[in-house]
Amino acid sequence: MPQMMPLSWLTLFTMFSMALVLFASMNYYSHVPKTSTPMKDKISLNNMTWKW
Repeated sequence: MPQMMPLSWLTLFTMFSMALVLFASMNYYSHVPKTSTPMKDKISLNNMTWKW
């Protein structure tokens, strides 16, 4: 029946759209950023006195 074809395309479109939103949100929220340690220990401050 060709009259029922748009309904099937609409359900396919909504199904794939919902799957896209689901996977995109899972990909966005599953990323856990690494907490970096403070790098103040690694930086050595070289206090130079200027001799002009």
